[in-house]
Amino acid sequence: MTIHSEDPFATPEEQRSPVRRLRGRAAAAVTLWTAGEGTGRAGLTVSSALVADGQPGRLLGLVDDESDFWAAARPAGRFAYALLGPDDKQLADRFAGLLPAPGGLFLDPVWTQTAYGPVLASASAWAGCRIDDARGFGWGLLVEATIEEITLGPAAPPLLYHRGRYRELP
Repeated sequence: MTIHSEDPFATPEEQRSPVRRLRGRAAAAVTLWTAGEGTGRAGLTVSSALVADGQPGRLLGLVDDESDFWAAARPAGRFAYALLGPDDKQLADRFAGLLPAPGGLFLDPVWTQTAYGPVLASASAWAGCRIDDARGFGWGLLVEATIEEITLGPAAPPLLYHRGRYRELP
């Protein structure tokens, strides 16, 4: 059995969309968007997000309009946005649908329920957001939201996504 350093089933780079290749060269913070409560909780790993300063602060992000997250967030009109750290790689993969989640996505680790949705208790920072608009954008759904609440813990290194892999700052 051979262990590959790259995905042996991935489309060869020269056959990928130039736009996708350009996007892959821009490092992005890995975040977790969650909504709902109880058995209606859902979440999605999102790396296409932008926080805009202002009064009020705003959040823009591209999500899958067919995701369980969007099915929970749309009717609620709100969601939680949390930054993930280097120790959250498997969690990010589970919420991205890349790893199985026996017992459900929220089985572990520890979660805190907020008015915006469940938040990872170990998150270094999170924001409660109100959805203002959503529309098709490229192959995703552009969600525009107002940041209504922010909780900042001690500064921590972010989990980054670059060229198809998780990265950490040195």
